[in-house]
Amino acid sequence: MHYVPKGICAVGIDFEVVDGKVENVVFTGGCDGNHKGLNALIKGMKVEEAIERLSGITCGPRATSCPDQLSKALSAYVNGAI
Repeated sequence: MHYVPKGICAVGIDFEVVDGKVENVVFTGGCDGNHKGLNALIKGMKVEEAIERLSGITCGPRATSCPDQLSKALSAYVNGAI
């Protein structure tokens, strides 16, 4: 799946869902190390749990963050929007 995030440095989020679990999250642009760490932490996590854990996280003065945008991407997937 591909998602275009809003309000963060990354310009794209690609991910896979296998058997209801998050796999292979790749951000395009932004902080490479943080994105790799985020991928390692949620790999194999149920989609619903990942959404719950990541939703609402902010980045400095921004109202959103890379984890929050990933939660939005996963929510869009669950709702059939992507």
